[in-house]
Amino acid sequence: MPVREGLLSLLDEGPSHGYQLKTDFESATGGVWPLNVGQVYTTLDRLLRDGLVRSDEAGSGALSVGQRLYSITPAGSTAVGEWWEAVLADEPPPRDELMMKVLLALEQGSDQALVVVTRQRTALTELLLKRRRERRTGDDAQSLAGRLVTDALLMRAEADLRWLDLCEARLTDAE
Repeated sequence: MPVREGLLSLLDEGPSHGYQLKTDFESATGGVWPLNVGQVYTTLDRLLRDGLVRSDEAGSGALSVGQRLYSITPAGSTAVGEWWEAVLADEPPPRDELMMKVLLALEQGSDQALVVVTRQRTALTELLLKRRRERRTGDDAQSLAGRLVTDALLMRAEADLRWLDLCEARLTDAE
């Protein structure tokens, strides 16, 4: 989830201050995407610059002196609405390290590519088994967001394993 859209979606629910946005973002993502508070404020500065949020500095009342309360603008609500409606393109992820590793290993020859495929498959299989055990033992303690993240990670690992199997088959057929 891009941080920009995540913060906008949280602000669409109501005004908040920067640190609260950080904790709400981490909670909403099941705790698997921790944010640096500096990243939050840098993103908020860009959103302010782009007219998607506004901020008010408090002098008294519920907020401490110097603390800023951020709220979404109509343009920000439009931007987050467009993000909700957008469908992800069916393209390779821009930084799919596994894919890049296999493709670059292929440049070193089929043997190197097979070594990388085998090593990655072993690591993914171990990770998959670990996550399945964690899911069986911790499902009740996890939030719904946490369970959905765990499910997504399991399914991605399974998909990566199937892709590695296909890579091996194609590499073997090419020899």
